Amino acid sequence: MRVPLLEAHDLTVGYDHRIAVANVSLTLDAAEVTAIIGPNGAGKSTLLRTLNGQIKPASGTILLDGQPLERLNRRKISRRIAVVAQEAELRFPVTVLEFVLGGRFAWATNAGWGWETEHDLQIAEAVLQETELTELSGRLMNELSGGERQRALMARALATEAPILLLDEPTANLDLSHQATLLALVRNRCDRHQASALVVTHDINLASQFADNILLMKEGRTFTAGTPEEVLKPQILEEVFEVRVLVDAHPVTGGPRVTPVHEPYRHN
Repeated sequence: MRVPLLEAHDLTVGYDHRIAVANVSLTLDAAEVTAIIGPNGAGKSTLLRTLNGQIKPASGTILLDGQPLERLNRRKISRRIAVVAQEAELRFPVTVLEFVLGGRFAWATNAGWGWETEHDLQIAEAVLQETELTELSGRLMNELSGGERQRALMARALATEAPILLLDEPTANLDLSHQATLLALVRNRCDRHQASALVVTHDINLASQFADNILLMKEGRTFTAGTPEEVLKPQILEEVFEVRVLVDAHPVTGGPRVTPVHEPYRHN
């Protein structure tokens, strides 16, 4: 029996006596992309940070490769889980190449000056090419545009070679071309390397196009979960987002395509 890469059971997370995530369960299997969608304040980003061990849950369990996450050290977790957050904190100026190389630090046998190996450099240069950042490798991170910075975050995550990608709004600030490129990279990494990705996104149509499974959250809870065809139904989306929608078939992929209809939504 294959063990899921990452699984959570009945997770509950609270902030200052407020429940942000309540009794959420999910499973991330190899070669699958799962999208988390839902209104603002639904608990999507909080759930992602909890799965990475950044936030301790009030209750519930998280298993990484079948082992309780709380028993693993940060180095072990960093080798298995890579995160693309909405914002990256940079304490001092670094070049794009140096920033991406930082994704290899969990594998370093020498944590001192000059710790990176030729193998680390080869991996960093390869992901810079994949994310179309090679020409910017010598630029400082704080000189980049929002879209370039987001691609650098993705490159750093890919450089870890971690089999689990946790991505919080990875297409933010990207134009259409780079949105497609980035999500294709995620899809290919999962398919070719038996990896798994969990993607928080507000773009329902991108989720429909690239995800195998969708978790729809509302007010910190799982409203429903399943394939795009199972989740992206008018009656479900209208209840969660409180807006009329038209759902039809995408002319190329055949998957669900969601279009908001600008007319008043009335509760039943």
